[in-house]
Amino acid sequence: MLMDRYSLLQKIGIYIGIFIFLLFVLLPFIEMFRVSLRPLDHLMTADFTWWSNDFSFQAYRDMWVTVPLLGRYILNSIFIATAVTIMTMVVVVPAAYSYARLDFPFKSLSLGLFLAVNMFTGAVLLIPLYRVMRTLGLLNSYWAMIIPGVAFLIPTGIWLLRSYLEKIPKELEEAAYVDGASRMYTLRRVVLPLAVPGLIVVATSVFIGAYAQQFLFAITFNNQRELQPLPAGLFEFIGYQDVTWNQMMAAALTGVLPVMLFFLLLQKYLVAGLTAGAVKE
Repeated sequence: MLMDRYSLLQKIGIYIGIFIFLLFVLLPFIEMFRVSLRPLDHLMTADFTWWSNDFSFQAYRDMWVTVPLLGRYILNSIFIATAVTIMTMVVVVPAAYSYARLDFPFKSLSLGLFLAVNMFTGAVLLIPLYRVMRTLGLLNSYWAMIIPGVAFLIPTGIWLLRSYLEKIPKELEEAAYVDGASRMYTLRRVVLPLAVPGLIVVATSVFIGAYAQQFLFAITFNNQRELQPLPAGLFEFIGYQDVTWNQMMAAALTGVLPVMLFFLLLQKYLVAGLTAGAVKE
């Protein structure tokens, strides 16, 4: 095993580093969970403690009453992110394969332009996007949140998948060409089966990006409550004079939980995709 190469002191240092890293990553979620268990009137008055005798799951019951459409918001978020991921991957797969295997004019320039697109945030293009959505009659619909998400995430997907496809040996495709296979047949039957770990990594990254971008597009292009995703729906926990922080944290954790469970099921594929090509025999 790889860890057997290190001394006991080195192993202790590695584990301490991993623990510190995980602590910084998980600390916001731990704090969210802690806040969701505290009564609202104790959050601002009681001293900070990691554990308290007043912890309860009452906020997880009350949030469904405070925001009756909370379940709809969670389903909307999952639906929008899933639709964005599917549509993005449909475009990304052939585009990334083209950049990985084909030579055509302005290849490097267009790749650089894709990278430049990622430097702009959605806020910079909100007004032009709003005019486009209004012209196409897509305001106050799921499409108003799906289409911008796809447009912003395609460049990222192409860059990630292209790097993975370049690591697949060209000899496998050349052997298929010798047998008379077309390029599309080779892509479907030879390249894509080998690229499954990479596809899952890219799809996961796109899904996370789609989940994160929902708030900005939702509050700008949609004013229908029934179509709002969870990030925008959380605003309903903000009242005129107060904010039900414990219920908001409980709702946020509830909305993230299905996605976290889904990623845990794909964990072995994510690890395989992230480490593929890192070690050559």
